[in-house]
Amino acid sequence: MINTPTPHNGAKLGEIAKTVLMPGDPLRAKFIAENFLEDIVQFNSVRNMLGYTGTYKGKRISVMGGGMGMPSIGIYSYELFNYYDVDNIIRIGTAGSVSEKLHLRDIVIGLGASTDSNYASQYNLPGTFAPIASFDLTSSAVEKAKENNINAVIGNILSSDIFYNADKTALEKWRSMGILAVEMEAAALYMNAAEAGKNALCLLTISDCPLTGESLSAEDRQLSFTEMMKIALEIAK
Repeated sequence: MINTPTPHNGAKLGEIAKTVLMPGDPLRAKFIAENFLEDIVQFNSVRNMLGYTGTYKGKRISVMGGGMGMPSIGIYSYELFNYYDVDNIIRIGTAGSVSEKLHLRDIVIGLGASTDSNYASQYNLPGTFAPIASFDLTSSAVEKAKENNINAVIGNILSSDIFYNADKTALEKWRSMGILAVEMEAAALYMNAAEAGKNALCLLTISDCPLTGESLSAEDRQLSFTEMMKIALEIAK
């Protein structure tokens, strides 16, 4: 444990709850705090990566932006786990559907996170590491989705370093291996959690279907995100 705040987080030790909800967009973190939490206190504004702590149904919860891509969430989640004594991080983001099982507004629970990233090379492992979610958080999310009649599909997602891929066949190749959806952060989050002995889960809302060209409007995305937020809030410990 090093001294806090860090170069990326202005919070002092104890100002962040044991469970952190982490959307990519810091303004989404602000929306969650203002619309779902009570007695909120802002703990971070460094680099405009907004973070708040409050209560939800009596539970102390924090919410903080994680940015775009594995380098960004890699920094923030590492510091939360290792410097701020956070036990659980639940990423709540958007994804592009790769599977015919998924449609716009569906929820994906990322049981595993395949990746085209080189993030795991830092561990110098004698093989390939499989980034996976916390079983406890995953099972709780599945149960909460069922209780609320939310269509949630559980399985393997792709965390990609590339948004505009020069290889136009890449998604079809991943699809052939059973990948459900593509996003850009979960694998790094899961690896950081594994190294720290902590818990992580990625919940995603399908906002577009790259292989068919379908996508949600801004208003639709707002409504769909709310369902995902509620699941995350309910399973927070």
